Amino acid sequence: MPKNILIQFDCDPQPSTFDAVVAVDAGADVLLRHGGVTPETVAPLVHGAMFTRGGEDLKATAIFVGGSDAAAAEAVAARVRKTFFGPVRVGVLVDPNGANTTASAAVIAAARHVALGPGCHAVVLGGTGPVGQRVARLLAGKAARVTLVSRSLDRAAAAVRRIEAAVPHASITACGADRPAIATADVIVAAGAAGVTLLDEAGRRGATAARVIIDLNAVPPAGVAGILATDKARPEGQTVLYGALGVGGTKMKIHKAAIARIFADTAAFLDAEELLAIGERL
Repeated sequence: MPKNILIQFDCDPQPSTFDAVVAVDAGADVLLRHGGVTPETVAPLVHGAMFTRGGEDLKATAIFVGGSDAAAAEAVAARVRKTFFGPVRVGVLVDPNGANTTASAAVIAAARHVALGPGCHAVVLGGTGPVGQRVARLLAGKAARVTLVSRSLDRAAAAVRRIEAAVPHASITACGADRPAIATADVIVAAGAAGVTLLDEAGRRGATAARVIIDLNAVPPAGVAGILATDKARPEGQTVLYGALGVGGTKMKIHKAAIARIFADTAAFLDAEELLAIGERL
């Protein structure tokens, strides 16, 4: 049997060590890491993956697209997809900055306690970052009513337009940080930058309808006051609380299952929605 070779396309100058360790733990026998990958430079690297093995052996080659710049990674992933033709292709996982797996894990956590449908109002704080945008997109895909909050209303509106283009039926609204619509939220997800508090104690007191509050920031101070990184469905009145590590176990399971999937199916192209589906089946 040929060895499983994972080819890591990272848009940053130095490929992510975190992604490399997870890939090896998930079953990659050989890891080939490329940094500074762009849409203009990726096609020859894809050809190297496509044409060196044939038949069933092609399944043992797969591609991971990552990096801290989610938009750059998505552009690279789009070029990777365009480079394939017919059955000559390999499995692909797209997870820039861990955004897709983290967002999927957060939505799965929320769905354990709230029906994510038209009757659910979800507020995503820090919604213009890579994780926040994907949380909002996945919630909108579940038909929840989503409020995407950012310090910049213009950036929030731009993010909403991108989500509406991806999810035509989305019920999603942009909101500035001074009016975050917390009082009516059933689900609150804080997905802002590390070490930035997005919902303080006063804000928490205003979240009177919240059933689930999730803080995806693992770096002190907390993104939501009073939530610990280790919280995992910790009850507080009618609300359950999750911290970054509380959803981290699910994220890692999704990531490892996704690596296994792209080594099993050359047609697999795993973005946020496909990763959520994998997580829901775990």
